[in-house]
Amino acid sequence: MPRTTPLTTQPATLPRLGYLTSLYPAASHTFIQREVAGLRALEFDVATVSIRTPDSSHLIGPEEHTARNNTFYIIDAARKPATLPHALLAALARPGRLLQTLALAGRTAPPGLRGGMKQLAYLAEALILAQYLKAQGIDHLHNHFASASANVAMLASQLSGVPFSYTLHGPSDLYEPETWHLREKTARATFVACISHFARSQAMLFSDPAHWDKLRIVHCGVIPDLYDHAPQETHSGMRLIFVGRLAAVKGLRVLFEAFIQARQTHPDLHLTLVGDGDDRAHLQRLAAPLGDAVHFTGYLSQDAVAQALAKADALVLPSFAEGLPVVLMEALASARPVIATQVAGISELVENGVTGFVVPPGDADTLADRITQLAADPAMRNRMGEAGRTKVRADFDVRIEAARIGALFAGQIGNHLRPQPLGRKER
Repeated sequence: MPRTTPLTTQPATLPRLGYLTSLYPAASHTFIQREVAGLRALEFDVATVSIRTPDSSHLIGPEEHTARNNTFYIIDAARKPATLPHALLAALARPGRLLQTLALAGRTAPPGLRGGMKQLAYLAEALILAQYLKAQGIDHLHNHFASASANVAMLASQLSGVPFSYTLHGPSDLYEPETWHLREKTARATFVACISHFARSQAMLFSDPAHWDKLRIVHCGVIPDLYDHAPQETHSGMRLIFVGRLAAVKGLRVLFEAFIQARQTHPDLHLTLVGDGDDRAHLQRLAAPLGDAVHFTGYLSQDAVAQALAKADALVLPSFAEGLPVVLMEALASARPVIATQVAGISELVENGVTGFVVPPGDADTLADRITQLAADPAMRNRMGEAGRTKVRADFDVRIEAARIGALFAGQIGNHLRPQPLGRKER
């Protein structure tokens, strides 16, 4: 398929990147792994760094095991007795930077005694990270999300002199913008990759207009080819699927209310929930009277999620708050229509009545109505699914999105809100 987006010329020398987040790999954040893989395909040298070490529930496939084995874990390193003293000695060798970092830490600490204690922990982690960045010859540090790990990134950048940037997702990044000092982080960042126009607008709200030109839109994405030719199994009734954390913010109790209501006219509806979380036990109790109409799978690998989508007829995501969910991209790339709530940037991906339905959050009646509409009209499902596949190919291919953020890393900022993708080095 020909590219419709021009590529900028790739410079001869690319910066060595450090990629930081609070937990890597994480079952619900596979988009970061895809972005890292896309950058490496563009010949960036990327060192992945995580504050915490994932437990086995996040190691859901071979990609995650590989990422686990090739990531530097700050808290693991801190458990070695010599690590923090050595990092502090290294920082003392640059007293001016250390004093500036201490002042910055004090100014940007979360409020209260507890917030101050957390900031001390972030500072200790930043000391370790700064030493790692210098030892590894990292030229640029990038952080996903704008909360705790971004504090560490900002402080480590000040300590080490290595420039940093961050990706703004939402919704949690935006719940407490003053607590997380988005204004300060944006002012100090080389750039901010916003995953949607909505996220960018919120960054504009909580930053100095002098820095708005740093706010560029880089989508999370998928590899559409992996979802091509998804076989449609022959089965009775419509099969719905949900993929995500089983948490209150996902609105699953509203989904259950709507699902029960829709089954009054379509008793052969089925629902599969892929994922895990704090709300699972309660949801299983709600599902018990429905028998085998509801199935819980737990977390699945990326390949297994693609297979589950192939067996479904539509995806439903009834969240109360979201950023721009990658699972919607996965479903649309599989040519499956979606039903999602009108929150944050979702309408930038899901066009109501074209690629699926957008419904008010918390509205079980409307959600039930849209489920029954799709259940009654297979031709509509097919039409919406094909439109969604086209949308994802055009705007949410992670390989192109990695090339967009790659251009920013390479210093090719330009004037476009959506950076022009960086070209591959010619051999």
